[in-house]
Amino acid sequence: MLILLVWQVLLGHPWGKQPLSSANIIGWTIFLWLIYLRLITVRLVTEVRDGDLIVGMRGLWPARRVRLSDIRSAEVANYDPLRDYGGYGLRSNREGKAYTTSGNVGVRLTLATGEKLLVGSQQADQLAKALRLQRT
Repeated sequence: MLILLVWQVLLGHPWGKQPLSSANIIGWTIFLWLIYLRLITVRLVTEVRDGDLIVGMRGLWPARRVRLSDIRSAEVANYDPLRDYGGYGLRSNREGKAYTTSGNVGVRLTLATGEKLLVGSQQADQLAKALRLQRT
């Protein structure tokens, strides 16, 4: 949108056979930049406390609380975010749900209900260890 803004609004060259108005281009550029700036502030926050695993995309989505007593297994797992889940973020597929924001390592949980949950983590070993210690 910035290239289109410069080309059409600043340089005065209409883009395409039915170009958007300059006001629309400016409006869409501002709107998309605001969304982009909002999305880059989202953080995956994972906490283990008070008998719960709390995981959420802070600033975008409410946190999910999982009772540690409901976790049957917690294993460090490598994954391909694009191939396995279709990208980063809060994702779901036939394997289960995933909370990922970067990297390709996380902790794969199996819950008492049989549900699978992958939590991406830069410190997956420590998270898995904390979950195992808290459950016992």
